[in-house]
Amino acid sequence: MRAVVFTSQGELALEERPRPTPGYKEILIKTAAVGICGTDTHVFDGEFEGTIFPLVPGHEATGTIVALGEAVNDKVFDFAVGDNVAINPSTTCGECEFCINGHQNLCRFWNGLGVVASDGASQEYFVAPASNVYKLKPETDIYEAALIEPLACAIRGWDVLPRRLGDHVLVYGAGTMGLLMAQLATRTGAASVTIIDLNPDRLGVAEECGIDLRYTSADDADREKWDVVIDCTGNLRAIEDGLTRVKPAGFFQDFGVAPADGTAKFSPFRIYRDEISIVGTMAVLNSFGRAVEMFEAGAVNATAMISHSFTLDDYQQALDLFRAGTGRKLQIRPNDAESRVLIP
Repeated sequence: MRAVVFTSQGELALEERPRPTPGYKEILIKTAAVGICGTDTHVFDGEFEGTIFPLVPGHEATGTIVALGEAVNDKVFDFAVGDNVAINPSTTCGECEFCINGHQNLCRFWNGLGVVASDGASQEYFVAPASNVYKLKPETDIYEAALIEPLACAIRGWDVLPRRLGDHVLVYGAGTMGLLMAQLATRTGAASVTIIDLNPDRLGVAEECGIDLRYTSADDADREKWDVVIDCTGNLRAIEDGLTRVKPAGFFQDFGVAPADGTAKFSPFRIYRDEISIVGTMAVLNSFGRAVEMFEAGAVNATAMISHSFTLDDYQQALDLFRAGTGRKLQIRPNDAESRVLIP
């Protein structure tokens, strides 16, 4: 089978590899779709903490079960060959202080498929732990369902925010995560949701997703301060700007993935005087199952968010287009014969 491999920092290759065999409590999956996101670029550039090369990227994945490993068909699991599934890429040790205390996403040995030390889904077939696999309804679009993983991250993001009725919410970035966080904000009872992006095309997608207040700068908005400000860009300038936009007693969430050695300037006095809470959010924590249910209930406009699909041969092109901010969500579909523009 064919696989995209990040062979070293900043280098990738298309390789022929043997089809993997599922081990104990593992599942072999034929890949349907893999989303490209900012984490992939950080991994490729060697900016993500702990990444070990060579590595097959791809953590936003769906596919169809091809084979079940030993002990998968016991009463704990309910899988069959042919089931369409979504995959939670996060794996943890289950034994460290944070796993034991219910903060598995902060596991000191956290490993993401396609992110740290285990191969991801940018290959024709891949293996995942059965406990990380979630069955989809037969009628669920298996390609659009690759948005479930980022949706699970967005739900975790909202889990650590106050979710107060009537809050005014400001989101930086109208990429995938910004659009998901903004759409969820409308479901948390926000009085208003404002989204900021320098790319007018992305603001157009935000309009399709039901976000009414859209600007290229927060200076153009009809208010100066917000109860909740969420950065989904990882851009240090956006983070610094966003921290100045928080109301007293408000919340700032650092959601986007900045370079591990990046630093941002802020006013400690303002944090103290206005009792501003700064919160982080890491991957998923007990949110993947909820993401499957919310996605299948139509909580987000998935159709508006995916614009291109690429074959494995065109992975580099997809990565370049992502960096350029071209299109909406870009997907790799390893078993497709040709790349496609889904939304011109």
